[in-house]
Amino acid sequence: MPLPLDNQLCFTLYATSMTINRTYKPMLDEMGITYPQYLVLNALSEADGISVGSIAHRLALESSTITPLVKRMEQAGLLTRQRSQTDERQVQVDLTPAGRKLLVRCNCLNETLIERSGMTLAELDALNRQIQTLRDALNSGETADVA
Repeated sequence: MPLPLDNQLCFTLYATSMTINRTYKPMLDEMGITYPQYLVLNALSEADGISVGSIAHRLALESSTITPLVKRMEQAGLLTRQRSQTDERQVQVDLTPAGRKLLVRCNCLNETLIERSGMTLAELDALNRQIQTLRDALNSGETADVA
């Protein structure tokens, strides 16, 4: 017999992720972006001018998932797309001033998460590192299974 749902880490992570998304949604709606678009903005804040493929890799998604998001964000004036001059198969993506301004507004999401969690920033940081360690261990197990 399986464990009750509340005793299963996968369910706890899933339910927590859904709750965080519901917490963020009104703020993202006000900014006119979706959660995946928020993630693209954050990826570009780490390394502006990267390729669509690099964004997809950073977000653990397929390029075919990122391309329509990036096109919509370009139409909204948040970023620009340009073919790489060294490899025209790649499309480089850069934040516009409007995209950078929106990224600053996105700080309210983290502030709200800290406030509603009742946890300190250090506690949330430690929890995040533990979950990243788990993710990395599970990913390395996938790689070992394929090899």
